[in-house]
Amino acid sequence: MKHTACFREFAKYSSLNVLGMIGLSCYILADTFFVAKSLGANGLAALNLAIPVYSFLHGSGLMIGMGGATRYAILKSQKNSQGADRMFTHAILLAAGFALFFMLAGGVLSGPIVTLFGADENVFEMTKTYVQVILLFAPAFLLNNVLLCFVRNDGAPHRSMAAMIGGSLSNIVLDYVFLFPLNMGIFGAVLATGLAPVISMLILSPHFLKKKNGFHVRKGKPEGKLAMQICSCGVPSLVTEMSSGVVMIAFNTILLRLQGNVGVAAYGVIANLSLVVIAVYTGVAQGIQPLLSRNYGEGNRTGVHAVLRWALGAMLILSAILVGAVFFGASPIAAAFNSEHDALLQNIAVEGLRLYFLACPFAGFNIILSVFFTSTELPRPAQILSLLRGFAVILPAAFLLSAAFGTTGVWCAFPATELSVACLGTAYVLLHRRRKLVP
Repeated sequence: MKHTACFREFAKYSSLNVLGMIGLSCYILADTFFVAKSLGANGLAALNLAIPVYSFLHGSGLMIGMGGATRYAILKSQKNSQGADRMFTHAILLAAGFALFFMLAGGVLSGPIVTLFGADENVFEMTKTYVQVILLFAPAFLLNNVLLCFVRNDGAPHRSMAAMIGGSLSNIVLDYVFLFPLNMGIFGAVLATGLAPVISMLILSPHFLKKKNGFHVRKGKPEGKLAMQICSCGVPSLVTEMSSGVVMIAFNTILLRLQGNVGVAAYGVIANLSLVVIAVYTGVAQGIQPLLSRNYGEGNRTGVHAVLRWALGAMLILSAILVGAVFFGASPIAAAFNSEHDALLQNIAVEGLRLYFLACPFAGFNIILSVFFTSTELPRPAQILSLLRGFAVILPAAFLLSAAFGTTGVWCAFPATELSVACLGTAYVLLHRRRKLVP
C-alpha cells in the first residue's frame, strides 16, 4: 500500500512539473514564433544570439532554487524547522546578490556582451535591446525560480505548476499584443518575457498570504557555509541551463562561419525547440527531487531507488514520443518558423532537427541522474556529469565534428556528447553501488 501511495505521489509531482516546465519553456518558444512572423530571419537571428543570457539567468535561479529547496526538504524531513528557514533565508540573499550582478551587467556591458555573442551590424541593435531588458528583469526571474522550487518542496506542486503555466500563458498573450497590434518590435518580445515571472509570483502569492508556507525568512548573519551548500547542490541545475547558453554561443559562431545569419536563424528553431524538450526532462527531475530528498532524509533507500526507476521509465516513454514527433514532423516544424519561406533555412533546419534530437533519451538520463545524486547528498558526481555534458565534451565535439563534416557535424555534436556522458554516468553508478557509496 505504501509503495502504491509513493507511486501516486511520483506521478502527481512529475506530471505537474513536466506541465509546468513546458509552460515555462514556452517563454522563449513564443518569442521565437512571434519574432519570426513579425521580424523575419534577422529578428530570429537576433533572438537566438541573445537567448544565452536567458539561459544564464534561468540557470542561476535554478541553482539557488533547486540547491536551497533540496537542502530545505532534507532538513524538513528531519524535523529541523529552524535550519530549513535559514536555508530559505540564504537562498533569498543569494538571489538578491546574483540579481544585482545581472542588472549591473545589463546596464554597463550589454554592448560588449552582444559583440562577444557574434552579432553583426544587421542584428546588433535588436540583440542589444533584448539583452539589456532581460537583464533588468533579473530580480523577477531569480526570485520566481527560488519561490517556485520552495513552494514545490513545501507540498504545493499544484500551485507551483499553476504559476509556471500562468506566467507562460501571459507571455504568449503579451507577445502577440506587443508585437502585432502595438508593433513594439524586439522590445515588445523581451518585455513580454520579462513580465511573465512577475505574473508567476502573483499566482504564487496566495501560498504566503494565506499563511500556508512552511518556510520563513529568519534574522541572522549570512553564513558562507550555508551559501556553499546551496550552490553545491544546485550546480548541476546551473550547468544544465548555462551549458545551453554556452553551446548556443559556440554553435552560433560555427554556423555564422559555415552558413551566415541564415544558419543561425535555422539553429534558432532547433535551439528553442530544444529548450522545450529539455524542459520536459527537467520537469521529471524537479518532480522527483522532493520525493528523493524526503525519502533520503528519512533513511528510506528502497523508496529512493523506486522513485529513480519510475523516473527513468517515464523518461524513456517521453523520449520515444519526442524523437518520433520531431523526426517525422521536422518539415512542418521548420516551416512554422520560416515566415519568409527561405529554402536554405528550411533545409538546414530540417536536417538539424532530425539529427540533433536523437540525443533525447541520453539527455533525459543525464539530467535525471544528476538530480538523483544531488538529492541524496552526492553533489560531486552530479557536478562532474553536468560539467562534462555542458562544456568539456560538447564544445570540442562541436568544433571537431564541424571541421570534419560541416553543418552535419554541428548537429551530431549534441547526441554524441549526451551518449558518451550517459555511458560514463552508468559506469559511475555501477562502480559506486558496488562500493556502497551510492545510496
